[in-house]
Amino acid sequence: MATKRLLPLLDRVLIQRAEALTKTKGGIVIPEKAQSKVLEGTVVAVGPGARNTQTGEHVPLAVKVGEKVLLPEYGGTKVELGDNKEYHLFREADILAKVE
Repeated sequence: MATKRLLPLLDRVLIQRAEALTKTKGGIVIPEKAQSKVLEGTVVAVGPGARNTQTGEHVPLAVKVGEKVLLPEYGGTKVELGDNKEYHLFREADILAKVE
């Protein structure tokens, strides 16, 4: 419930990255250094959207809470909340795609 306390501003999106595979289907354990960075995540919270410079109204975001998205390898701001989970803040423009 710690994510309920954090509401991103403007066009920022709070994302929880998917867990990296630690074991293959055959049961082989993959060491931490050999694991690749996970480029997928789930949207946890979204801001109201960026402001339109002409009218001053918020432009709604293209992603919604609960959707799976494709993330860049680098970027975003790491955020650790009270529930000992790691989240990342990205701007909407940094998100590469939605995954269905």
